[in-house]
Amino acid sequence: MFKGILLREQEGKVSAAVEDIDEAQLPAGDVTVDIQYSTLNYKDGMILKGLGRLVRQYPHVPGVDFAGKISASSAPGWKVGEDVILTGWRVGETHWGGYAQKARVKSDWLVKLPPGMSAKNAMAVGTAGFTAMLAVMALQQHGVTPDRGEVLVTGAAGGVGSVAVALLSRLGYSVAASTGRPDTHDYLHGLGAKTIVDRVSLANLPARPLESERWAGCVDAVGGATLSNVLASLKHRGSVASCGLAGGNKLETTVIPFLLRGVNLLGIDSVNSPRLERESAWGRLALELDAQALERITSLISLGDLPSKAGDILAGKVRGRVVVDVNR
Repeated sequence: MFKGILLREQEGKVSAAVEDIDEAQLPAGDVTVDIQYSTLNYKDGMILKGLGRLVRQYPHVPGVDFAGKISASSAPGWKVGEDVILTGWRVGETHWGGYAQKARVKSDWLVKLPPGMSAKNAMAVGTAGFTAMLAVMALQQHGVTPDRGEVLVTGAAGGVGSVAVALLSRLGYSVAASTGRPDTHDYLHGLGAKTIVDRVSLANLPARPLESERWAGCVDAVGGATLSNVLASLKHRGSVASCGLAGGNKLETTVIPFLLRGVNLLGIDSVNSPRLERESAWGRLALELDAQALERITSLISLGDLPSKAGDILAGKVRGRVVVDVNR
């Protein structure tokens, strides 16, 4: 038996509580992991609240990522005692996830914990930080270098945004952080942001198809009108890495920025990212993300804290990254 958050559905309402779970209930997989830490992402908040029909079968263990040690394996190349990370692959949605002390998954979904990174720090990064790294990599692959000018990060005080600000600053970029929360300004400056942009200035659709050129690139975790504004204000050959929809999933724009400025809209898919890309991203995170910055953006909670925290992350009240100690 082990402890975990179990979601149950009754008459269309979803409830979440810590329960004792029998290992025999774990779904099929060729690797079993003793989980040490998980984390809280925006998608986790939706699942815990039963929103978006992301989960179709109950009872269900949520948690879209985890880090821990392999306790049983029938998969070639994966040994008992190895430290591993899992993010993506719709774990926590269609497959039982990381809000428990044990998980059984397909070995193809795992990545080995990089040297020098602890399981706790891996989950301080989590899906959000992994997504931020993929976004930074995409910008670099499309020619967004520090000498080209400011890079904007939207939703900067959130999980993706916080890691993106810290990474870009560490890599020598001049970072502008967009937020609507005045109490996070010092926090964002501490992560390396040079400029704070009030999100209200990006909240309405741009007045013209092209605005004055400002941004060399952008990591956008907001979508909606904010993304429309960014596209209209990108410099020639600039790029925006789109990795979130906290501000809406509709995009109203024109082809003009693409035709007259040659800008790029780069979609970031962290759920189905292939193994080589995953290993590259995690390797870079271990080397390039400042450990002190990671500590500043991280708070620690227990399994029992998750139901109440879910509403906070959906309401935009969570700053940085929330790590879940599943054994606490």
